Amino acid sequence: MQEHPHAVIWIDHHEARIIRFDREGSDEAVIHPDLPHHHLHVKAGTRGGTRATEDQGFYHEVATAVADARSVFVAGPANAKTEFVKHIDRHDPELAKRVAGVEPMDHVTDGELLAAARRFLKRADRM
Repeated sequence: MQEHPHAVIWIDHHEARIIRFDREGSDEAVIHPDLPHHHLHVKAGTRGGTRATEDQGFYHEVATAVADARSVFVAGPANAKTEFVKHIDRHDPELAKRVAGVEPMDHVTDGELLAAARRFLKRADRM
């Protein structure tokens, strides 16, 4: 992936779409978990119906892909985006400081995701 200073991540429990970008261009990558969960809400056979554990290896791989980004914008439709941010808060506090925002966002095209990230970072005066 070419070195662009900013990154946007659209993440759910099935994939992470990462776009590294600057004013002139962008590069895209997709990361999939090794063992994607089909239903994360309840562990089978538990009395309390506790949540299945998050895929920490998947979150680590995504964090590694944006480790050198100057600013990171995280989006997604459900809980994975906040679980990812909690993961980097615990495991990579330096990256966590560079998270410019976390926003709910349904499935979008890469172009729509990139446009939203550029608007957000421009408003946050980070681009």
